[in-house]
Amino acid sequence: MTDRTVRPGVMPLPGDTAQASSSRKGLALTLIALAQMMVVLDVSVVNVALPSIQGALGFSASNLEWVVNAYALTFGGLLLLGGRIADKYGQRRTFMAGAALLTVSSLLGGLAQDQAWLLSARAAQGVSGALIAPAALALLTSTFAEGAERNKAMGVYGAVSGIGGALGNVLGGVFTDELSWRWVLFINVPIGAFVLASATRAFRESRPAGGRLDLPGALSVTAGMSLVVYGLINAASHSWGSTGTVVPLAVGGALLIAFLLIEARSASPLLPLRIFRNGNRSSAYAIMLAVGSALIVLFYFLTLYIQIVLRFSPLKTGFAFLTFAVGAAVFATLSSAVVARVGPRLLLSVGTLVSAGGMFWLSRIDADSAYFGSLFGPLLIAGSGIGLCFVPLTLAAVAGIRGEETGISSALLNASQQVGGALGLAVLGTVAATATRHRMEKLLPGSEGAGSKSSRPVPPQVQHAVNDSLAHGYSIGFLIAGFVLIGAAVIAATVIRVSSEDAARTDVAV
Repeated sequence: MTDRTVRPGVMPLPGDTAQASSSRKGLALTLIALAQMMVVLDVSVVNVALPSIQGALGFSASNLEWVVNAYALTFGGLLLLGGRIADKYGQRRTFMAGAALLTVSSLLGGLAQDQAWLLSARAAQGVSGALIAPAALALLTSTFAEGAERNKAMGVYGAVSGIGGALGNVLGGVFTDELSWRWVLFINVPIGAFVLASATRAFRESRPAGGRLDLPGALSVTAGMSLVVYGLINAASHSWGSTGTVVPLAVGGALLIAFLLIEARSASPLLPLRIFRNGNRSSAYAIMLAVGSALIVLFYFLTLYIQIVLRFSPLKTGFAFLTFAVGAAVFATLSSAVVARVGPRLLLSVGTLVSAGGMFWLSRIDADSAYFGSLFGPLLIAGSGIGLCFVPLTLAAVAGIRGEETGISSALLNASQQVGGALGLAVLGTVAATATRHRMEKLLPGSEGAGSKSSRPVPPQVQHAVNDSLAHGYSIGFLIAGFVLIGAAVIAATVIRVSSEDAARTDVAV
């Protein structure tokens, strides 16, 4: 590790006592956990509010996905640039800038009056997340000493990352039902204000590093991914051969190729391609892509299924995901405690297989399913499996890497989750919409489809056919997500080669 990375992150003061130092470290961990919670929550907290947002701002079924993807794409696409900015301009400064932007964009998003306004605010939230996430992990590394102290802090960080998605659904349900969907965005304002007010007391500034910012690389990868996702989403409502599908996919693919060429030739690349030469790291990124896609599909599809088909209120829908949160929290803590003894490979293999089992169970839902009979068990199982994965994924991504590239590797792991989520939602959302449409055509020939908006009462048999079609589409999505996780389990079992000894001494850091 470089001097910049290992210097203490807590502000030393004259006459500083061990108790005062411990207090500052407690504050530092609280701020890091809160910041990471905001970043993770912003992916999922809007899920339960999606039907309310759709009704208030007039989103179509396909455009509604952009409320999620506008955040995920800017976050994932700019995350590596955010890590470089933290290195170049200072970790605390970047952390605070991200928290300020998140606070302002959340306030503006909560005040949104139309679709473009809300999507712009969501994209700005993604930019703020790309600044906060790498800076927060860097500050954790520089604040807590390597060994037991840092592993304990990483356990808290991993638990927050693991349960944040499910907790976002719970909070989203509470706010939407009791207040308004706008509060799923407003919630960040007081938290962000507290983080900003306390950061200077908890952290010292890091020494800025040299090097240039790779703006062409950042812009090409973000624009390329956005166009690819747009093309995939467009295929749900148009044919695969339509101009609106083919052109974005072709241009997006060209931009991603351009990104690789830029990185190969750049003196200060955003993403040094040599980082993929290590099998452990490449496998960790591939597994995180799979986990990210499965997570977003689970939250997005189940939110719509529970509210539209089961007719749960937003509040009941939010609490329906509490089972997932409990499983994720318990097994993230267990994973942190045992990973140094058993190594990442076993935990990743078991975690992805268990999560796949939860997805396969969810694929059995239909229009007549009940929560405790069809959702409670698979949510608990899927959450437990996901909870097992986060800490060993981080260890596999950074084990044996050079100190100056640890930040890039960790940031790329986080980016893999966001990009995997965006791609997973685009692809499986298109698959689910197509399966729903075909089932509707079979059950109700000549009908206007599941998205029909008529003021006339819907006959019970027609409503049941609509619900059956929606459940069928979601079940196909869960089935494919399960096979994706099976593929991740195969990669974990056959490629990951980080021993328990390496895991015990690995510096999980930025």
